[in-house]
Amino acid sequence: MSVAVLVFAYGTVVHLLQLLVPELRPQLTLPGGLTFYFGSLTLWDPLAALLLAARRRSGLALGCVVLATDATANWYANYVLDPAAGVTPGRIGQAVITALAITFVALTAWLAPWFVRPDERR
Repeated sequence: MSVAVLVFAYGTVVHLLQLLVPELRPQLTLPGGLTFYFGSLTLWDPLAALLLAARRRSGLALGCVVLATDATANWYANYVLDPAAGVTPGRIGQAVITALAITFVALTAWLAPWFVRPDERR
């Protein structure tokens, strides 16, 4: 599970840097909702990491939602909004996020028994 925590910690750093460093912002002009969503990942990524580190089942659920929506938003940005043809860095990143999302969702049922439900005390 530490790999998942590291994935979400890495996502936090990437999204923070994209917000704070103008040179690292996506080159595409994104619609307001998509810009808001990517900015909100600076909250959702670290929250997922913390919940997963604490072995909370809510971290599994949040992780699935974050990765699935991140893959979808990146798909839209890279295949619908980006007029470039062929392979681009954004499309490679989108493929990686999609692979992570599929893997995380597929493993969630297997991982759930090792996680603490909210009604259980430690």
